[in-house]
Amino acid sequence: MRTPTLGPAERGEALARMADQELDVLVVGGGVVGAGTALDAATRGLATGLVEARDWAAGTSSRSSKLIHGGLRYLEMLDFALVREALKERGLLLERLAPHLVKPVPFLYPLKHRGWERLYAGSGVALYDGMSISSGHGRGLPAHRHLTRRGALRVAPCLRKDALVGALQYYDAQVDDARFVTTLVRTAASYGAHVANRARVVGFLREGERVVGARVHDLEQGGDFEVRARQVVNATGVWTDETQALIAERGQFHVRASKGIHLVVPKDRIHSTTGLILRTEKSVLFVIPWGRHWIVGTTDTDWDLDKAHPAASSADIDYLLEHVNEVLAVPLTRDDVEGVYAGLRPLLAGESEATSKLSREHTVAHVTPGLVVVAGGKYTTYRVMAKDATDAAVHGLDQRVAPCVTEEVPLAGAVGYKALWNARARIAQRAGLHVARVEHLLNRYGSLAEEILELIAEDPSLGEPLTHADDYLRAEIVYAASYEGARHLDDVLTRRTRISIETFDRGTRCAREAAELMAPVLGWGQEQVDKEVQHYEKRVEAERESQRQPDDLTADAARLGAPDIVPL
Repeated sequence: MRTPTLGPAERGEALARMADQELDVLVVGGGVVGAGTALDAATRGLATGLVEARDWAAGTSSRSSKLIHGGLRYLEMLDFALVREALKERGLLLERLAPHLVKPVPFLYPLKHRGWERLYAGSGVALYDGMSISSGHGRGLPAHRHLTRRGALRVAPCLRKDALVGALQYYDAQVDDARFVTTLVRTAASYGAHVANRARVVGFLREGERVVGARVHDLEQGGDFEVRARQVVNATGVWTDETQALIAERGQFHVRASKGIHLVVPKDRIHSTTGLILRTEKSVLFVIPWGRHWIVGTTDTDWDLDKAHPAASSADIDYLLEHVNEVLAVPLTRDDVEGVYAGLRPLLAGESEATSKLSREHTVAHVTPGLVVVAGGKYTTYRVMAKDATDAAVHGLDQRVAPCVTEEVPLAGAVGYKALWNARARIAQRAGLHVARVEHLLNRYGSLAEEILELIAEDPSLGEPLTHADDYLRAEIVYAASYEGARHLDDVLTRRTRISIETFDRGTRCAREAAELMAPVLGWGQEQVDKEVQHYEKRVEAERESQRQPDDLTADAARLGAPDIVPL
C-alpha cells in the first residue's frame, strides 16, 4: 500500500472532501490519541476525518519524556491493570507496529540501602518483566539484572561512588513522540482518512440535542466550512474542557493540566552507557539516552495558565539540576543545557470521588448524542484509548461495523524496515552516503527513507547536512514540508526534527537555510521566508526569557511575548 504525501495540495483536497460529504466519524485533535482514533476508524472501513488546530502533535504529544513504558511507579501504586495494558502495548510497538520508531533503552536504578531495598525493588522489576512476558509481547527485551556497586559504576561511571551501594538494570523503550504521531496520521491517510492540520473547530453543528458535525476554520487560507459527521470524537487532551464548552455541555469529568519539563544536555556531559531512573521526594527522575544527547526529566506541577505554550521557569530548571546532581560525580550546570521543553499531562479530575481517582487512567464518554469524549491516559496506551473511543462512536452509528484491527496494522515505514536495515551498507554505497546517515534515516522513517533517498538522487545537494544542525540532512527539511504536512518553520525545527532542543542556539543559526528549503514546496516568497525566520527567532528568545523567570506566572508572561505565526 502506498503511503500518501501530506503536502499543501493534499491538505486542500482533504478539507474539500470533508466539506463535500457526510463522514461516519470526525476526530477533533491531532495528538497521539486523535491520530490513533482516526487510524482505528479508517481501518474499520469508516469514512473518517481528522482536524487539528495547530500542527500534528503540537501539544502534549510532542513534549513527553519520549518513553514507551509500562510505568514502574504505577506498579508500586498497585495499578496492575494499567501496567499490564501498557506493557502489552510496548511489546506490540517494538515487535510489530513500529519497530522502526520504538527502540529498547536500558535504565539503571541505583540502590541506596543494603538488603531490603534490593529485595523490594528487585521484586518489583522481576514482576515488571514477568508481566511483560505474560502479555505475549515481551520477549524482545533483555531481562533485568542485579549489579554490585562496581558493576554499576562500570556501566555508569558518571555516578558518585557514595550515591549507591548497588543497582538494578532493566529495559523499557523510547520513541520520538512527534515523529510517531506524524507517522500515525500518514498511516490513517493511507487507509482513506481525510486529514488536515491548521484547521480549527470553532463550533459544533446541532440538530436538536444531537451533534451532527463541526464548523471548521481554515487557519492557513481563511474561511469557515461545515463538516457533517454521524459521530464526532473530541480527542483534544488538555483542551477537552474548552472544546466541550463549544456546545455548552457540562462534562461528566474535567481535565486538569499538570506541567512536566525536560532538559536536554550533550552526550559527553554524562558518562554512561545506560539511562538512569532516580527517586525524588515527589516522583521519579529519568536520565534518558537521546542520540547525541541526554533528556533529563520530569517535573509534575499544576498548570492553569496558557495551554498552548507552557513555560519552564528558572525554578523548574533548578529543581531538575539539583536532583540529578545528587548522584552525578561531575555536576551539570546551566551552561550544559542545550534545550528545555515543557508539556502538559491531561489528568482526569472528576466531579465525583470515583472519577477523581482515575489519574493516568483514561475514560470515554458519550456526553451527548453524536459526541464522544476521550480523555486522560498516557502516551503508551494511545491505541487502547483510540479503540475505546471508536467503539463508543460505532455504538452511536447503530450499524454493524468491523471490530478494531489496529493490533495487526503496522505503521507507515514498518513493513520492510528490517530488510532495509540489513542492507544498510549497500544502500549507503548506492546513495553515496555514510552508513551512519542511512541508519539515521531508517530509524526515523523506516522503509519510507527510500522517499528521502529519491529526493537526494534528484538533487544531490539535499544529501548534505544542514548547516549548524548536522545531525539532519537538507533533504529531511524538504521532505517534512512536501510529505509530512509541515506548514511552517516552527513545525520543522521543533517537531519533524528536534533541532530546537538539540542545539545550543535552539535552531536559530540554521533557521534561514531551513526556511529557504521549505519555500519552493510551500510557495513562499522572500517576504514569507523572512517572516518565518523572524517569528522563530522571537519564539526562541521568548522561551529563553521565560526560563530566566522565577515562577510560572512570570515565565508564562515572558513566553507569551512571542505571537503565533498563525493566530488561533
